[in-house]
Amino acid sequence: MGLFSRRGTANEPAPVEWASVEAEQQKRPHGPFDRSQVEEMGPRVDLGAIWLPVMPGLELRMEIDKKTQKVTGVTAALEGSNLQIQAFAAPRSEGIWDEIRHEIAQSVSGQGGIVDDVPGVFGRELLVRMPVKGPDGQAGQRPARFVGVDGPRWFIRGVLAGKAALDAEAAKALESVFANIVVVRDQSPRPPRDLLPLALPKSARKDGAQPAAAAAGPEGAVPQMSDIDPLRRGPEITQIG
Repeated sequence: MGLFSRRGTANEPAPVEWASVEAEQQKRPHGPFDRSQVEEMGPRVDLGAIWLPVMPGLELRMEIDKKTQKVTGVTAALEGSNLQIQAFAAPRSEGIWDEIRHEIAQSVSGQGGIVDDVPGVFGRELLVRMPVKGPDGQAGQRPARFVGVDGPRWFIRGVLAGKAALDAEAAKALESVFANIVVVRDQSPRPPRDLLPLALPKSARKDGAQPAAAAAGPEGAVPQMSDIDPLRRGPEITQIG
């Protein structure tokens, strides 16, 4: 059964009752994890607020805001699939994913797209298909899956594109990457939805050499979702190096 055969209601996301975000996080059999839950970095690359798992064949690209030159996100590419990841500040005891899903769903619908709010590996997720025109002018659809997890004082969002947006089997590897992310929330006070600071991998050298875990993939492989995204992100995908 294909992913898009699972139906939900985009305009009425399922509510979550929070005793606390920490308690909810403890119920999950997997991550993303808070830094307090892990003893060491393990097979992950240090990107500042995100410790990202690595595996053979995985390629990373960092997103840079042209105006501020700050790293705003990271995209992991593997075998025709992409996972874009960003981490945000959030209240300690209240999740924001329900609210954000609702806003994205309204935006997608307002632009003529199709969106389903459905249960998934990480809880509720959005399956999005945006109308696009191909190189030959033919009308088509651009699929994507929005997944999100609320943690203690942070929220992390992933966007799966390419094969992983449509094929459950193709999505498993990148779902595993997302499930094993560690979020490192600093102690600085930040308003909800403020981007947590990311950085280039410490192993990325200024001479242009690239670490094996962060080789650059083809530029522009990830659909740009900024037009439908209430969490603003940088528009440029830049190769590590």
